[in-house]
Amino acid sequence: MLALVTGGNGMFAGDLAPILEDEGYDVILCDIEDFDLCNEDAVRNYILAAKPDLIIHAAGYTNVEQAEAEPELAMNVNGLGTKYVAHVAREIDVPLVYISTDYVFDGEKKTQYVPDDATNPLNVYGKTKLEGENYVKEICERYYIVRTSWLYGTYGKNFVQTMLMHKNDEEIKVVNDQIGSPTWTVDLADGIIKILNMPYGTYHVSGSGKCSWYEFACEIFSAVGADVKVIPVPSVEVPQKAKRPAFSSMKPSIKTKNWKESLKNYLFISELEVD
Repeated sequence: MLALVTGGNGMFAGDLAPILEDEGYDVILCDIEDFDLCNEDAVRNYILAAKPDLIIHAAGYTNVEQAEAEPELAMNVNGLGTKYVAHVAREIDVPLVYISTDYVFDGEKKTQYVPDDATNPLNVYGKTKLEGENYVKEICERYYIVRTSWLYGTYGKNFVQTMLMHKNDEEIKVVNDQIGSPTWTVDLADGIIKILNMPYGTYHVSGSGKCSWYEFACEIFSAVGADVKVIPVPSVEVPQKAKRPAFSSMKPSIKTKNWKESLKNYLFISELEVD
């Protein structure tokens, strides 16, 4: 069995590949140097030549802030690029896993989101990822849309690594009025393996429980024994181009670890000092 993973240079693919291999898959990691997602012929030709048994589409335009300034590019990558991948998946009749986001929701709900909840993205990034979802559902019969949130891992820039850059600071201000569910890339990968044995459809895979960015930061510093004073501030005090949902925590569709447990596991595996 051959699994083709787009976004091969990204944070998620680095942890996904060995887990797929443990499940008996041969893995092809591909990225922009292999084909341009915005070029339909390039997408089709590459995937047809690879002859995968499974496609995991993890590539995307993920810079939430920059997407506000480059909406057309973000839509071309996250929307049309996903459309092109979906067409090939249908043509060769293989399952397609599309990685999506909690930012397809507007944050007005007060309880955890479930897959059937209405979507209403607030920013360009969320809108383009929802467009990708819609193309997948429209084109493919054999698909898994997997929404995740607040992702962190070893192989890319993320909130945990950003906070650790400040572990020797005296104090730092962190937003306390946005609530979500931090998710370790390894947990997302494990979740996808489980979902591949479930009916096609839309699923949520994130760490269980919820917290604010402020609470997340406090837990990170506590875990590595850093004496940093974390000052909670409202999001209006942190100028951002993209509007974020105030509450985007999702109820996992499968059993997942509590976000605090996964954070400590990640830090331990990363060979960082943990209390």
